[in-house]
Amino acid sequence: MTLEPESLIELANTTMPFGKYAGRRLIALPEPYLLWFASKGFPENRLGKLMALALLIKTEGLEYLLKPLTKPLLPKSDLIQ
Repeated sequence: MTLEPESLIELANTTMPFGKYAGRRLIALPEPYLLWFASKGFPENRLGKLMALALLIKTEGLEYLLKPLTKPLLPKSDLIQ
């Protein structure tokens, strides 16, 4: 995955769809969790590529670059289906 603006915007706003950290932005996942996932193998899809990019950005200390790209999370609601 290249560091294209679209990928960075997507990473800044994509949330984890499952597991202990479901609903948390990928860039906010703990680094040890991303390292564990890397050792087991990231999923072979867009989510896996974004998780690998998140790990790269976190290990290089560049998370601050994504803050201006982050949109507010919508509140969870039982009314929205």
